[in-house]
Amino acid sequence: MSWRMTEDVTAFLTAAGGFLRSRAAENTVLLTVADTLRTRESRAVGDAGPVFGWWSEGGAVSGAFLQAPPHPVLLAGSPEAAVTALAEALDGRVLPGINAAGDAAARFAAEWQRRTGATAEVARRVRLYRLGELVVPAVPGTARTAGAGDRTVLLSWYQEFAREIGEDSSTMAEHLDEALDRGGILLWELDGAPVSTAARTATVAGVARVAPVYTPPGLRQRGYAGAVTAGVSRAALDGGATDVVLFTDLANPTSNALYQRLGYRPVHDRTVLSFAI
Repeated sequence: MSWRMTEDVTAFLTAAGGFLRSRAAENTVLLTVADTLRTRESRAVGDAGPVFGWWSEGGAVSGAFLQAPPHPVLLAGSPEAAVTALAEALDGRVLPGINAAGDAAARFAAEWQRRTGATAEVARRVRLYRLGELVVPAVPGTARTAGAGDRTVLLSWYQEFAREIGEDSSTMAEHLDEALDRGGILLWELDGAPVSTAARTATVAGVARVAPVYTPPGLRQRGYAGAVTAGVSRAALDGGATDVVLFTDLANPTSNALYQRLGYRPVHDRTVLSFAI
């Protein structure tokens, strides 16, 4: 039983891809980040390179992770022994935090603190939802696919979204451009003016993830976020996705209730911890 590690995303996907795809909805973030690094590596990360790993028991993979600076470790699956061993395997690397399901985040953080002295605090707790039967709300306005002419307003919205949820915004422009290039961003317009937006990731292993969804503060509580989310969810299904998923912040009961009204059902919870010396 051990972690195998590499800086080669293709080697990682060859070794761990089957394990990740076996529960593709639950592993959506790790799969889409790895796919982005594989296809657009030069634009996806900064100067420090990503590292990948998989945990093997008797030749079978039962855990996987990736860490692409400046983002936290993304951990998928992994038995208890693997979580503790991962802290040992990554000792010496600068980690901003960890994103893991269940109590794995706390277990890793305890071992990381023992080794490095870094303390952990909860950045957010999130819930993964999978779309069941889509319910389209009746909201004034119309949807359209965003284009290059919308980049300026969308970039300001993406950066504000990152600030609101406490995420690093340094790669937002790259994410925006990638989504615009493949027509993955929807705008909800009222009287010809954009009032809300939702994007979807590329479909990987049959799964598309809705992210981000953003409405400027002065335009909230009018149903626009629900309308544009329903629109981008339909676009994902029409584009060939077999599953559509999204994450919500558990501290935001409004968004959790909204997405359930659209037909999204809970799958599992994850905790994002940030580390500080």
